Amino acid sequence: MPLTEVWGALTILVGCPLLGGIPVAAWIVRLLSGRQLRELGTGNVSVSAAFYHGGPLAGSLTVLAEAAKGVGAVLLARAFGLDATWELVGLAALVMGRYWLTQGGGVTNVVWGYVAYDWRVALLTVLISGAGFTVVRERQSGRLLVLILFPLLTALLGHAASEVAAAGVLAGLIYWIGQRIPDDLALKADSSHPDSGKVFNFFQAGRGLLTLDQPLDRLKVGAKAARLADLKRQGYAVPPGWVLPPGDDVETLLEYLEPSLASPLVVRSSAIGEDSESVSAAGQYASVLNVTTHRELREAVAHCLASYDQPQARRYRQDLGEGQEAENAMALLVQQQVRGLFSGVAFSRDPVNGGDYVAIETLPGGASAVVSGRVTPLRYQVSSSTVRRSGGSTRPSQPEPPTDLLQQVAQVARELEAKAAGVPQDLEWTWDGEQLWLLQARPVTTLLPLWTRRIAAEVIPGLIRPLTWSVNQPLTCGVWGNLFRLVLGGRAHGLDFSRTATLHRSRAYFNATLLGQTFQRMGLPAQSLEFLTRSAEQGRSAPGRPPWRSTFTNLPGLWRLLRREWSLSRDFTGDERRLFSPTLAQLALAPPQTAEQALAQADQILAVLEQATYYSILAPLSLALRCKLLGVSEAQLGGEQTPEVMALRELFALAEEMRSLAVRHEPSEIDQTDQTDLFAQLQQTPAGQAAVRKFEAFLARYGYLSEVGTDIAVPTWREQPEPVRQMLVSAVFNPPAAAQRQDLGNTWQLQRCRARARLKGRVSEIYSRLLAQLRACFVTLEAQWLSQGRLAQAGDIFFLSLAEIRQGDLDWRSRVAERRQQFDQDAQFTPPPLVYGNVVPVVVAPDWQSAAQPTSALQGIGASPGQFTGTVRVLATLSAVAVDRQTVLVVPYTDAGWAPLLAGAGAIVAEAGGQLSHGAIVAREYRIPAVMDLAGATQILRDGQRVRVDGSQGTVEIL
Repeated sequence: MPLTEVWGALTILVGCPLLGGIPVAAWIVRLLSGRQLRELGTGNVSVSAAFYHGGPLAGSLTVLAEAAKGVGAVLLARAFGLDATWELVGLAALVMGRYWLTQGGGVTNVVWGYVAYDWRVALLTVLISGAGFTVVRERQSGRLLVLILFPLLTALLGHAASEVAAAGVLAGLIYWIGQRIPDDLALKADSSHPDSGKVFNFFQAGRGLLTLDQPLDRLKVGAKAARLADLKRQGYAVPPGWVLPPGDDVETLLEYLEPSLASPLVVRSSAIGEDSESVSAAGQYASVLNVTTHRELREAVAHCLASYDQPQARRYRQDLGEGQEAENAMALLVQQQVRGLFSGVAFSRDPVNGGDYVAIETLPGGASAVVSGRVTPLRYQVSSSTVRRSGGSTRPSQPEPPTDLLQQVAQVARELEAKAAGVPQDLEWTWDGEQLWLLQARPVTTLLPLWTRRIAAEVIPGLIRPLTWSVNQPLTCGVWGNLFRLVLGGRAHGLDFSRTATLHRSRAYFNATLLGQTFQRMGLPAQSLEFLTRSAEQGRSAPGRPPWRSTFTNLPGLWRLLRREWSLSRDFTGDERRLFSPTLAQLALAPPQTAEQALAQADQILAVLEQATYYSILAPLSLALRCKLLGVSEAQLGGEQTPEVMALRELFALAEEMRSLAVRHEPSEIDQTDQTDLFAQLQQTPAGQAAVRKFEAFLARYGYLSEVGTDIAVPTWREQPEPVRQMLVSAVFNPPAAAQRQDLGNTWQLQRCRARARLKGRVSEIYSRLLAQLRACFVTLEAQWLSQGRLAQAGDIFFLSLAEIRQGDLDWRSRVAERRQQFDQDAQFTPPPLVYGNVVPVVVAPDWQSAAQPTSALQGIGASPGQFTGTVRVLATLSAVAVDRQTVLVVPYTDAGWAPLLAGAGAIVAEAGGQLSHGAIVAREYRIPAVMDLAGATQILRDGQRVRVDGSQGTVEIL
């Protein structure tokens, strides 16, 4: 044999096993999912394991990699000029290497290696075995047929005897390995040991069952089984289980499960639609415990399946709209029954009022006694640090569960709630003395939808009157709904976007459940909206990347949305020229004089506001998205083009001019009389009179601003100029620090983001001006109704809805009086950040003073960098107060109308807002440290306290 062939043979015998042993499946699964195949399922590093534990993408990539190995072994033999027999020897060496080093079967290597060896053999094998499998319909026989065809077709196609022998050896090797390694796609736990993890190959046992060890689709096997499978993959202790989808052969269950007295089974329903976020179906379907024989198993299966068609179950589905499921839509879930010392149920939130603790009910023994309702269980309320008995069984001999167990149950309940995007969870659990087992987990449907103040507290802060809400709610929900439909297309069916937002105790809340469902259909994490609008919040992790499949599915809709984003500036410029500016000009020239004119103009403005609302929502989202994608921080944007910063600059320039005309003393010698008489002093000289006229021009230019720009019930600066006048006087005698400008560069990324920031400023001005004009219409209408005696006092009209106002000539005084009384009560109410369901709990204000001891640090969002130590001044509403550079101003929110007051403070702390909020922009412009989104700040912090504000870390430390 030539030396080259000798080296080739050695390379084949040594290199091919090493090539086969390269764990490409493990690498691919680890890269795409972070999971270790060696620690999962069978421990095999195989194609089936990649599909089973890593998903379709990981499995497909593994197939390509293993196919390349098989082809490579054949081509390696040819490269050395070896006889064709060595090509099959190389495949055999490759397969042995895979088996020795990674516990892989090597079927993929052989199939594709045979394509390279002789594509005719491979093609005929596929065709004949495929036809044969349609006849025998049994995987073991089908696989044996493939192994027989390889050497048989090799001989029939005229290959040498040595090649036929090598093909026979290769087929035998594949069969031998297949008998010794289990298949991850057909896992089955040993029925005699719930935690043994034993598996066997269903190629030997016939048709396989779905198990809780693999990913399950809730639309095919029900949410109960799918959720338990998901929990098990996450590492929670779930008893081994097997699942039979609706319509599958029940004999499969009966043939392979082996109940016994030592290892009883429980048969449970997992109906399609059961345990969803909208329907629990609790108690509607049967479960059978203590199944110890095959006869009992058969009876339990029949009983569970029959329960789906019971009259009460049918009526339940029809009442809740769940009667559209396919016939026989009942999956069966069979699990090992755990002998529990204590069992029970746990609600991650109190199911009655959503209290901030975990509610647990428990009894000794199995969980069925607790959920049956026949025995009164022990009840506990568990917080992060305490376990409190809250009622239940009063039997003196009743044993109580260990405190550590209750805390462990509570911890798991809160973990699952957090993983479910904040949706409260109902757990059924049992404890065998060593291990806490999860038997069921589902949403608490009575606590849905979940309403959140986050974002809503910034978009429309404070208490909201009925008229404001009846205008804003349909506009906002309509625009969001249109955007979501744009992306989802037909998949938006069934989502009611009119319920995107609601009022609870006169405060706005967003429907987190609806938004979560929307983003799930888009294939995105449920927190995506919040993360997108607050992309740089500290202390909050970014949501994970969406799966590639959902991204691909959403490409048409995302492309439509992206086209809208690309053309946003052009579209707005066109609408501004065609629609917004002409409408505002027309309204300014012809203010309404009568009730009829006021209503007509209001309808005209509302029609224009629908388009303006679209821009007011999409422009901030576009800015946040561009900043995130281009790596631009909010601090680099500047605030030159925002209405609040432009107004501030003009106001402070006017204050500087007035100071030169009016100040005759040192600032320390100025008393309140001098400040009050400033405008009177200015009127005494022509130059001073000119300065006063400039202030009047300032009000004409920025008079549309108010304390809450999105609330038409709040008077504008033009209507109530006194707070702005006092801010101007304060700036004259206590000059704020000059705005600090720095060169932040001019890269193309900055240019793109700054252009969007300028667009956002233009949109904000147009939107606020339209709302100010709308308010003027209702103020005119109110004056008419006051003169007619239909209303009692100024501001009453804002306690009516738009629909009520359009009803015509009615006396609304009694209804308004009731709503004013409720509004005043709501003003004393501390709004919770989350509301579960539609009942707002009565929140008892915590003892903030005892909770916030000296040196305690409060965490918010860093919105403007820098540190400052000063004295707290708490303001619940915008008012004319003296604020100097030693003041830490604590406010509930920071709309554009607050800007002059904010700029005079030494630091800013706000309960609501993010890094793109009005207050954050002003703070960065004037280099004022600022912390936003600090819940309860106006109650925790008190006037006169000394605090240290860190705008970089987002903390406030009480000294």
